[in-house]
Parts: sequence; structure tokens; C-alpha cells
Amino acid sequence: MLFAHDTAAALQAAVALVNTAAEPDTLTTPAELDAFWAEHGYTGRHDGDGAELAEVRALRPVLRELLTAERDRAADLVNAVLAEARAVPQLVRHGQVDWHLHAVAADAPLTRRIAVETAMAVADVVRADELSRLSGCADTTCGGLVLDLSRNRSRRFCSTTCANRSAVAAYRARRRERGAS
Repeated sequence: MLFAHDTAAALQAAVALVNTAAEPDTLTTPAELDAFWAEHGYTGRHDGDGAELAEVRALRPVLRELLTAERDRAADLVNAVLAEARAVPQLVRHGQVDWHLHAVAADAPLTRRIAVETAMAVADVVRADELSRLSGCADTTCGGLVLDLSRNRSRRFCSTTCANRSAVAAYRARRRERGAS
């Protein structure tokens, strides 16, 4: 299942934001927020101060709940976010990005834009019954989320670091088994 560009981008950004809360926390300074904002192609208002950073950090558990909810609960959460923001979807085009949906004004606070963009993306995921594309990292020592947009649904780890850690642990376990035999 291929999602529209803006859906995939919003899901990738939301998963990345949630995963900044994993140990070690990687969203602790306004500079790190600036880098996140730029990396994920956000446009519009960005205050870049400590208050905005605190608001974005506080949004992470809300997004985690939205991204990991069962289908009916996810639909309820999407509706609540969109109603609270008084979202009005509109087609927009800016920069290098062709027509896509925005549902709040560009001057709305960054946290509202992130929440609404995520809710709009999750609405697409719910409608397509593709929530299985979102899961927890297979590394049991990690609390990260995984967004699997691969064709064969093979992604299991939130990062290369977790995949490597798991591979090394499996290799060491096999070596111990061979040594014990």
C-alpha cells in the first residue's frame, strides 16, 4: 500500500518525533527542534524557543497513543484532534511539494500543525486498514516505534542501531550455544 506523499511524510515525522523520547532523549534543545523541523520539511510558524520545545516534547506521548491505538480508538483520537484544532482541510502547494493537504493555518503553533498533520495521516491509515504498518521496535530494550512502508512489510526495527544491536546479540547467543555444545 502506497500512501500519498504528505501522509507518508507526516507519519515518518510523527514516528521520528515519538522516538526522540527514547533513551537517550534527542530533543532537549531548541537547536535539536530546529533540526527536526528542517529535516521533516515543516513550513509555517516556528518560534524555535524553549516554550515551543516544551510544547513539542509534551506532544510526544499524545502522538504515541495516536500511532499505537487500535483502529476504532485511533479513529476517535483522530476525530478529537481535528475537532479541537477546528481543522479545515485544504489543498496547498508550496516550494518543491506539489498539491497536498494542510488542515490548519501556517501561522498556527507548531504543535497544532504536527498534531493535525499526524491525525490526517492516521485517518488515511485507518481508512486503508493499515495500522499494522505501525508497531513497536523488535529490540526489546528499545521503546521506539517502527513505521513500515516497505512493500513486503519486513521492517522490524526503529533504527539501524537497534537492528545492529539485535544482530550482535543473536550472533553472540549462537556462539555461546556452539561453545556449550
